[in-house]
Order: sequence, then structure tokens, then C-alpha cells
Amino acid sequence: MEIVLIGTGNTAHVLGKKFVQAGHRIVQVFGRNSHAASQLAYELGTESTNYWNVITRSADLYIVAVSDIAVEEVVNELQISDKIVVHTAASVSLQVLAGKAKHYGVLYPLQSLKKEVSYLPDVPILIDASDQQTLDLLDVLAHTVSSQVYRAGDEERLKLHLAAVMVNNFTNHLYALVENYCREEGLDFYLLLPLIAETASRLQDLPAAKTQTGPAVRNDSVTIEKHLELLKKYPQLKRLYTLFTESIQQSR
Repeated sequence: MEIVLIGTGNTAHVLGKKFVQAGHRIVQVFGRNSHAASQLAYELGTESTNYWNVITRSADLYIVAVSDIAVEEVVNELQISDKIVVHTAASVSLQVLAGKAKHYGVLYPLQSLKKEVSYLPDVPILIDASDQQTLDLLDVLAHTVSSQVYRAGDEERLKLHLAAVMVNNFTNHLYALVENYCREEGLDFYLLLPLIAETASRLQDLPAAKTQTGPAVRNDSVTIEKHLELLKKYPQLKRLYTLFTESIQQSR
């Protein structure tokens, strides 16, 4: 399939590489930043532009891979009415494309994507479309780059995005706070990486509630008080420790 990629961020980089690896052809990359667009185009073996009126009209599919808040503005500028146009945003309705293209859809990668990462991660893809023909095409396309393809409407996609923010962005923020704590206390944060990996791997076999461990589960008030004492210099971590301890105990 011949694809025009609109965007130069993390999603555009990773999806672009995955599509090329799967045998599709990225015929053009559009980006408002000409340097970023040409850099991504070079990596994908194609051409780039930062002018709307130079975007090729002959591709099979136009993928709008920009931030959620930029989708509507970009779609209004694109003006490709007789082709298939999809966006990759979790929190943006399918209907933002209504009236802008003959066939349209959503191709949302449910994964944290970083263009700096050298490997291509496994990416579950959620799809939706304006009509069955377009949905079938997106299903076939998505299956060329992912073994996990699901249909999800606006509401389900938004709910999954909320869940993703909590299990990914929030936990990563906690890692950052703990990494800083370790650095301040002269500890090696990397000693915790096997624990982090093991905790996540258990979810393949057991519900999260069944894998919960720690002093909060045991009602070990002595250890909890010792921990809180250590966190006096770290009020942000102390608040989170108290909040999570109470939440775990209330969930038992």
C-alpha cells in the first residue's frame, strides 16, 4: 500500500518504520518542520514536504499521526476528500474526519512509542472506520504490522487511553521520583530493574490484585512507619506512599 505520513513525532517514526518493514511504501512525509520531515523521510527512504499544496494526491492512504490536540487543525488543512484518511489519536473522535474525506478511520497504536528507541515494539492496534469497506482495509493493513488488532469506537478507545495513561505514564512518573530518591541517597536505581520487570511479567498469568505484595497488604505498620520516616525529606514521595498504602489497604 502507498501511504502518505502526516507528522514527524514518535508515532509517525515508529509506524512509518513498521509499515516499511512490512513491505508498504511511504511515498511522502509531511511535517511543518522541514528539517524533521526530511530527516524522517530519509530514514524511510522517501521524500518530504512542509507545504500542504505539494502533498501528493495519488497515495492509497493518508495517516495523520500528530498530537491529539492538533488533529482537527491538520485535517482541515489536508483537504484530501477522495481518498482514505485516518488519524492515530486516542482521545479524538472518528467524526472529526466526517466531511473531510470520502472514507476515513482511526488507527490507534496502544503503546508508548519513542522514536529514539532502536527496536520496534509490539504494538496492539485499535481501529475504527466510517464504513465496512474501510474497516476491512484497515484491519488487513493493521495485521501486517501487528498480531493484535481490535475494533474500538470512540468511547472504548478513550477509556483504554485513560487506562494506558495510568498504567504507563503514572507508573513511569513514580519510577522517575524513585530514581531521584536513589540518586539523592547514593543508591543504585538499576538494582530495582529486575523487580520492575518481574512485577510486570506476572500480569501475563495472574490478575494484578493477586500479585500485590508489600507492607500495606500485610498491615505491617512498623515497616510503614519506618518508610515514612525515611521519606521526610521527600514530601512528594511521602504523599504518594501514604496514598498508595491507604488505597491498597482499602482494596483488600
